[in-house]
Amino acid sequence: MSNDRSNGTGVSRRQLLGRATATVCGAAIAVAAGTQSAQAGQISPAAAGYQPMPKGDQRCDNCTLFQPPMGCKFVSGEISPQGWCKLYVKRS
Repeated sequence: MSNDRSNGTGVSRRQLLGRATATVCGAAIAVAAGTQSAQAGQISPAAAGYQPMPKGDQRCDNCTLFQPPMGCKFVSGEISPQGWCKLYVKRS
């Protein structure tokens, strides 16, 4: 007979608490990393493949990331409403 006390599912309390602790720590790290990267700043227009003209009907002013009058959530600097970049996500 084993000294490992199971809760009927084959998982001991020790394993369950260990997994819960790991999950909570992982979530805390993810939140901290997301906050830190948001504070760290945006990417450069060159890194985003930004161009001041549209790509077909894809334009910054109909992208979910565009922040009027001339900004973007992810790309630094002034962004033309008629511009385009690789991060384009059509606004629904």
